[in-house]
Amino acid sequence: MTDLPEGVPFDPATDPPLGPRVDPTPRPLPARVPHRGAAVDLEPLHVRHVPELWRAAQSDRTGASWAYLGNGPFAEEAALRAHVGAFAAMHDPMAWAIRPHATGTADGWLTLMEIHAAHAHIEIGNIWFSPRMQRTRAATEAMFLLMRHAMDDLGYRRLTWKCNALNMPSRRAAARLGFTYEGTLRNVLVVKGRRRDTAWFSILEDEWPARRDAILGWLDAANWGADGAPKRSLSAFRG
Repeated sequence: MTDLPEGVPFDPATDPPLGPRVDPTPRPLPARVPHRGAAVDLEPLHVRHVPELWRAAQSDRTGASWAYLGNGPFAEEAALRAHVGAFAAMHDPMAWAIRPHATGTADGWLTLMEIHAAHAHIEIGNIWFSPRMQRTRAATEAMFLLMRHAMDDLGYRRLTWKCNALNMPSRRAAARLGFTYEGTLRNVLVVKGRRRDTAWFSILEDEWPARRDAILGWLDAANWGADGAPKRSLSAFRG
């Protein structure tokens, strides 16, 4: 079997080769419930969040935070309300508003999506952070809360991250959180009238404990100085 693809697991007792056996029990679906963190709360997205989200969106003068999303920027609050009303009613993606403790206001949203319960595969995506929330402790913890919920609470085996292949901030975020780059699907979507190549990343169940512990170490209060900056980078915790 020396001609098998490198790195693809298989059961040596099978001929022809088949993948290892796994627990085929479908995983639970995420529930529309809040999640509480040390620096941020996640609340099931609702139209009541729109006034705060609209104010947060005004800090983006150029529209750059919407560049790689399939929606936005919104010209008026009513348009954002229509989008949020429809978005909040979906079960896949399932969206949460992000409320950092530092501001006390809803400053973005994120989702669990592409939920394949029978295959224990789920994705974190559709992430919008307003400029005032980007590159903050709250932003990292918001993503981590859903990552941990999917992998620890619900028991999914595969957590996926995907983005426009040109979206370098998203690619760097995936690498920083410990996702492994898997490849790029070329010319796979049309978004806002433009070709989109999609880069794929993943964390698998056997990789998750080390990724989780690194993020927990970075988020821990002992890692934060009086100036509000981390003492060690997340990559340092991952070694």
